[in-house]
Parts: sequence; C-alpha cells; structure tokens
Amino acid sequence: MAAQSTDPIWTPSQARIDGSNIARYLQFLRDEYSLKFAHYQQLHLWSINNTAIFWGSLVRFFKLKGSFNLNRIFVEKDCFYHCQWFPDSTLNFAENLLYPDNISANENNISTDNNNNANPDKLAIISCGEDGRRAQLSYRQLREEVTRIAAAMRELGIVKGDRVAGLLPNCSEAIVAMLATTSIGAIWSSCSPDFGQQGVLDRFIQIQPKLLFACNGYHYAGKQININGKVHSIANALPDLSTLVIIPYLKLGAESETQVPADTTPSSLDRDRATVCHWQHFCAAIPRSLTFEPVAFSDPLYILYSSGTTGMPKCIVHSVGGTLLQHVKELALHTDVQVDDRIFYYTTCGWMMWNWLISSLSQGATLVLFDGSPFHPHQQILFELADTENVSIFGASAKYYATCDKAQLRPAQTYELSNLKTMLSTGSTLSHESYDYIYQYIKQDICLSSICGGTDIISCFMLGMPTLPVYRGELQCIGLGMDVAFINSEDVATTSIANTQSLTPLTHGKGDLVCRQPFPSMPTGFWQDPEDRKYHNAYFTRFHNIWAHGDYGELTYHYINTPDIAIDNITNICINQVGVIIHGRSDAVLNPGGVRIGTAEIYRQVEKINAIQESIAIGQKWHDDVRVILFVRLSEGIELDTPLISQIKQVIRINTTPRHVPAKIIAVTDIPKTISGKIVELAVRNVVHGIPVTNQDALANPEALTLFADLAELRCE
Repeated sequence: MAAQSTDPIWTPSQARIDGSNIARYLQFLRDEYSLKFAHYQQLHLWSINNTAIFWGSLVRFFKLKGSFNLNRIFVEKDCFYHCQWFPDSTLNFAENLLYPDNISANENNISTDNNNNANPDKLAIISCGEDGRRAQLSYRQLREEVTRIAAAMRELGIVKGDRVAGLLPNCSEAIVAMLATTSIGAIWSSCSPDFGQQGVLDRFIQIQPKLLFACNGYHYAGKQININGKVHSIANALPDLSTLVIIPYLKLGAESETQVPADTTPSSLDRDRATVCHWQHFCAAIPRSLTFEPVAFSDPLYILYSSGTTGMPKCIVHSVGGTLLQHVKELALHTDVQVDDRIFYYTTCGWMMWNWLISSLSQGATLVLFDGSPFHPHQQILFELADTENVSIFGASAKYYATCDKAQLRPAQTYELSNLKTMLSTGSTLSHESYDYIYQYIKQDICLSSICGGTDIISCFMLGMPTLPVYRGELQCIGLGMDVAFINSEDVATTSIANTQSLTPLTHGKGDLVCRQPFPSMPTGFWQDPEDRKYHNAYFTRFHNIWAHGDYGELTYHYINTPDIAIDNITNICINQVGVIIHGRSDAVLNPGGVRIGTAEIYRQVEKINAIQESIAIGQKWHDDVRVILFVRLSEGIELDTPLISQIKQVIRINTTPRHVPAKIIAVTDIPKTISGKIVELAVRNVVHGIPVTNQDALANPEALTLFADLAELRCE
C-alpha cells in the first residue's frame, strides 16, 4: 500500500458538496433508477459493472441533443476496440456546444453573465493575449460567427467526412472554425503555429485536409513571429487542399510595433484551383440558418496526433459521441463546471487540453483563452488574468506550477482570486511540493485536481472530484466508467499475452496502468490504418484485449470511520476514497539491478533543490545491467561541483532508496521537450546509446539533443 498522508490537505465544505453537479447526479440516480450509494467508491464500482446503464444515464442526465436509442447502448465484440457504442444513435457535436441545455435556445432569453455585463447575452468566450488584446463573444455572437463560417464552408463544398485543419493560436477564431466544421459533420484537426514546417506536414499530409485555416503569425515572449512563408509552403505541399483561409493575427507592416516583413499573401497558391482568402472575406458569405448535420455516434470528430518523437506521428481518430459524452462527464461531474463558471486552461491548439477545454461550452460556461508565453509580459500574467476575468476553474501543466514555485511567485499576496474554486494540473506528475506551493501561496480553499489521461483517449483515466478530500501528491480518484487497474510487471513478464486477462490487479505496490473494459472515448482507430495494425500495436501488444496506457503508478487508500452512515445521504460521498500516484511513463521506467523505478520519483526529490531548474533521468546500458544517469539544468550562476553532486545524491537516497541514486550526474544547458512541454526521456536515451532520433520536428528545441551525444562521462565508470 502506498504511504499516505494521515490528513487531507483540503476537504470540501458541506455547501460545496450540496451544490455540486455530482450531488445532483446522485439525486437523479435515486429518482430515476432507485439507486443509492454511500460513497464515491460504490458509485465507481457500479459505473464499471453496469456499463450500458451508466453511460445511458449520462445521456439522460445531461439531456444531450440528438436521436438516442437507449435500448442499444453498448454492443460488445470479441475485440476490445471493435465494440460499438450507441450504434443506433445520431447527434451533432457543435449543436451540443452551441445550444447547451442550461443556455436557452431563444436568443432573446439568454441568461446574463455573472458580472452583470451590459451585454445581455451570456458570455461564451473571453480571448486574451500576451500583447494585451482582449475580445469576447456571447453565445449569440458565437452562433452568428459559426453560422457565417459554416455557410462559407458549404459553398466551398465541404461535406461530412472532409478534413478541415487549423494552424492557429489559442483564439476565438479557432473555436469558431472548429464548431463550423463539426456542424457540417466534417472532421477537425489542429496544430499550434509554433510547430516546425515539417512537423506540421508530418501531421496534415497524412489526413489530406480540403480546407486550412492558418494565422499569419503569433506572439511569444514579446516577439512577433511571422509565419506567412511557412504557411504557404505547407499549403502548397497539401495536394487535396482547395482553400487556405488566413487569419491576420499579427499586425504586419507599417502599423507593427516591431520590424517584420509586410504581408505578402498571394491570392492563390502555386497550384491550379487552390485559392487564398482572408478570414474577413471568408466570413462575408451570405449566412444561412445554422443547420446541424446528424452523424453517427461513432463517426469521426477530431484527428489528434501522438508526439511523434520516435517516428511519424500517429493520427488518432476520436468519435463525435464518445468525445462529447466523456467530456461532459469529466467537466460537469469531476470538475464541477457549472453555468456561472469561467474556466481557463493554459494550452495551445496542438494539445488535447484545448479540445477538452472547448467542451466546457456544453455546460453553458464561459471559456477564458490566453495566447502567448505564460510568463509574459510579466511572470504572474496568468494569475492576473484569473483575477481580472474572475476565473473559477484554472488549469495549467505541472511544469508551470513547479516553475512558479522555483521563481518564488506569490500570487496570493498580489491577487484576490476570490472566484477561484478549482485548480487543475496535467501534462506530467504534479509533485508533492507543488501541492504545498499551491495551497500555501496561491489559495487555500480550492479543490486541487491533478488529472491523468492523454491524447490517446482525449480525456482522463484518473482525475478530480469536488466532493472528495485532496491528499498531498495524489490524484483524487479513478474516473467514472473507467475500469482502471495496475498490473505487476513481473507477473506480465512470465505470462503469455493470451493469458494476461487472468492477471490479478495490484491492490498494493507499483505496476503498469491498464483499462480492462472499453469506454466511449477510446479511439475509433488511426487514420489510414484499415486493418487496425498500428492501433493494436499502440495499446494492445502487452496485454491481450486489455488497454495498456503506458503509465506506471499505484493505488492509495483512505478511510474515514463514520458510524451509522445512512446510505441514501449524498453528503457521505467522501467517506471512502481510492486515489492514485503516478510515477512516470512505463517506457521510461528505470531498471537498475532489475528494480523498476519511476522517473517522477527522482524528479520530485531533485527539483526540491533550488540550484536545479529541471532534470531528466534515463537508464544507460552498462555491463549487462542498467545504470541511472541524471542530467540537470542548473539555476543561473550555479556550477555542478562536488558538494552539489553530493547534496543531490543525499536528497535522493534519504527520501527514496539507494537504487534511485544516479551513477552519474551531468549538467546540461537545456533539456529537450515536445511542443506541449513534456520532456522526452526516450529521445535522450536514444541519443546516449547512439540511436538516431528520426523525427526531431516534434520537439520544441531539437538542438538540445546534441548536448547528450557522445559524452565522455558516459564512457567511463
């Protein structure tokens, strides 16, 4: 059993519990299904043992728009990923976001926004940038924008199943283009404009978009980056592209504050019948009434991409219904997004958290967007944004919070953050120390939810719950309907793949994260993978008919002894809790002397030391074994001398085990990361072993890989 804190670091108030969406859902289950649960673990167990009833209850509870046959919810097949969800049901994704049940479809009867703004419409999007820009759209205005773009798309001949791509900043135009695309039943796919040209082509050339929305440039850390040339080169390399729509995000030319080339956008591409137009001209089409194309539950909605650091990115196809149903469950029940909430997540259009954030429109909430560096024009810009825009749900990467801690930022001393009720973290493991930092220096009365899932499932396996306590260093719970377990890797090694379904899940100790039952948001497949070979190899080669997610972690247990519990009392939801600790990626697990060590266990200790900004650990093959190598990026003015090396080793040894202590500690000036900010242990391991990293365009800083090549320190004891 994992070591546990004796007391939670946050416990929800009775008012928070009673006012939550999950409390309303439990009441719904009692009223409509005569079901009563004493605590969350009972609810979770029911949700995975009654698959069809559970997912069908969500359709009813959230009043999803569409034609749903709740008599055929789940058709199981012999193969995990060939199961069918809601096979006789149809819906439209955009309709469910543009006309959420709690925002009236009557344009003259939309509830006012929670700031009593003079605009009578409920705000849908507030879009901000590091350059000081701010714009907003009400739900009415958002519908009008989508109506115009959808009409223009239809005039171009965009139909159900066509691919539409975006190379865009995190701005309202990206959301409008996505919603217009999905209203027609076409498929949306996007990349962030900071992707390299080849990185974009590696993705888009596989899916062959017919229409591309792109910006002329973007802002980052005080710089204006003009990408006109890159955009046109990309467009010219896409043979099926008929139209390129340019969003003039940068002010280029004489009015620009910095010297950048003037806009030289041509009126056509280098191929026949492919044209270029600006967003304003594209929007000038005579708007028709907005119609929503009914599509099958399992029809494709999004194409997302794997990081592509070990080869060409995989094109992961996610379904309309699976994405919507999973997202409303996670946003409303697990994150407690309500109609008066303003939700912010620091993300780009190239990370699945953008797709997840946008689905908050389904709850009638207001999205707060930010484009640019999270530390420009000053280090606390995101907290200033949260304070100014009355953000109630704030999300960022674990690395962001660790960086704020290292920089000794103290938001609570500067900002009230009075509306803030929930903080979210993902992208990597949120360290125990980051929990301390957030509660001490940002806000005490918040539900801090570390969430874990990924692009593969466009959602989460483990995440938060506003009615459960928060324990230091732990994810609060396993998601409803997700049959998650951890499996002992040593047992796996001695069991044939065909027999892995009989493996006993771990109740104590560390293991590999698996999901034992299908779930709606699993991919429907990979693009251009008709026999599902790539799909199978990605998730099902380790265990027979069991999803292997690639994370390494363990369960934790907390019991609150409450006598004479009335099982129909919804406030007793927090009496029993099973949480999760993630120790890193399975494929990055270190194995010195045959002992498996999660890299996050080392990072947590090393990054306590003020002299170290960040670190990356790999296993180096050495004398028929593996030795742990730790690379550290030091704070400015610090040298990696003998005392510092001794301090690092001592901190690791005292707080973990002697096996965790690295054999070598080496200073580097940079650590390679993906464009979404994740460190790439496998790429560094390959470089150390002389194995080429074939797809460096997937990295934000590929030049950093050279720092790890052919190091003299790694050729000796």
